[in-house]
Amino acid sequence: MGSRVFDTPEEAVADVSDGASIAVGGFGLCGIPDSLIRALADSGVGNLEVFSNNCGVDDHGLGILLGARQIRRVTASYVGENKEFARQYLSGELEVELTPQGTLAERLRAGGAGIPAFFTPAGVGSPVADGGLPWRYAADGSVALASPPKETRVFGDKRYVLELGITADFALVHALRGDTAGNLVFDKSALNFNPLAAMAGKVTIAQVEELVPAGTIDPAQVHLPGVFVQRIVETGPQNKRIEKRTVSSTEGATR
Repeated sequence: MGSRVFDTPEEAVADVSDGASIAVGGFGLCGIPDSLIRALADSGVGNLEVFSNNCGVDDHGLGILLGARQIRRVTASYVGENKEFARQYLSGELEVELTPQGTLAERLRAGGAGIPAFFTPAGVGSPVADGGLPWRYAADGSVALASPPKETRVFGDKRYVLELGITADFALVHALRGDTAGNLVFDKSALNFNPLAAMAGKVTIAQVEELVPAGTIDPAQVHLPGVFVQRIVETGPQNKRIEKRTVSSTEGATR
């Protein structure tokens, strides 16, 4: 096996081609692989299918790819922070599959574990299971493509819906620390969807704030073993952005 270590994000994503499917870690703007996303945007690759909890904001994260019209389809659980996302979706320029957050997490994990499908109670009795959710609109506002109904079964006395596992051509993740064997450590809540996305990718690319030699990380501290990571690139400390900053006035405050 050759080295997993790449010198730049651009080199790490160089073979991502038009039409590729990509699982992307992060939650909101926490723990997103921003350097890898920027490298993809600069490459000009397009017609991408993205699996991610959300699609960034208008000027950061996956929102950069979205604004450049490089994404064709998104499977996500939350999309409320991106006006361009809403505009493209409602105008028929973007196909969107909304899925419950826990279901999305398990679909990624299942795909990475080699499980093609599973039954869950989440979404039973709603359009998630019954079908009819608008995946793509027409330019006139009508529904051009709706979600199909899914198989349901009763186990015991409860009904469950069948959901498919997710696998992607590539996965992009961000970690606090990684070693040259691909073992990763995530920082607190930045753990979020990153390990799940990494598992789902056929080729997983990790950007790490600190790259250390293999054997440096205590095995008990490893959050994701290197078997799931094919490429790793050191990008340095991440500039962590806040989606919505809420501050209180000091006027009238007491000590």
